[in-house]
Amino acid sequence: MRLLAIAAGLSLLGGFGGLGVAASLLAIPDRVRSRLVPWLVSYAVGTLLGVALLELMPQALAALGPRQALGTLLGGILTFFVLEKLAIWRHCHTHECDVHRSSAPLVLIGDAAHNFMDGAVIGAAVVTSIPLAINTAIAVLAHEIPHEVGDFAILLHAGYSKSRALMFNALAETAGIAGAVLAFLFLDRLPGIGPYFLAFATASFVYVAMSDLIPDLHRGTFDDSPVRQVLLVGAGIGTVLLL
Repeated sequence: MRLLAIAAGLSLLGGFGGLGVAASLLAIPDRVRSRLVPWLVSYAVGTLLGVALLELMPQALAALGPRQALGTLLGGILTFFVLEKLAIWRHCHTHECDVHRSSAPLVLIGDAAHNFMDGAVIGAAVVTSIPLAINTAIAVLAHEIPHEVGDFAILLHAGYSKSRALMFNALAETAGIAGAVLAFLFLDRLPGIGPYFLAFATASFVYVAMSDLIPDLHRGTFDDSPVRQVLLVGAGIGTVLLL
């Protein structure tokens, strides 16, 4: 029960922590927020890649061996590619997201699906080790902040009030707790599946970083300073190494 409580608590930290910071950013002037969010995106790239490639994937490789672990990683990447084609996995960080621009309900469905996966990753990490779970929760928190800012922007652009947008985003975040609890209970009973799930979780973090966040940084959508981008990505990786 103690580990289950830790899994649920870290999921709350990752999901609702990101939502809380994102909601607070709405209260500050647009000029300041437009500078902060790009920095958070760069930092999130570092934490996602750091946790995925320095923490999650080594655990999977140690248990499965290269062929099985990397095969699962490949399968995960293809899975998220298909989900993105179905328009339920796209990360949006501005109101101009091409996939979700015309459908606010689709934003919430995609958000809930992604939160469920993030929570499941945290739950799986708790089964492996508490330090790994803490690092994973930090990575989730880091990329949830700009993600939720984008979702808020889309919902407000679609005519939702701030309180209504916050309520629906909070409901979507509860999927993360469900994911953490279900993953913990399932993987605890079938420990042999755990390493495969860690490899699959690696695919989730790598896909978000490489498919959604890094292309925006290259296009200068958020921040046109490559030096600052590199430093903040490095800071994200450094956070993972220090914890």
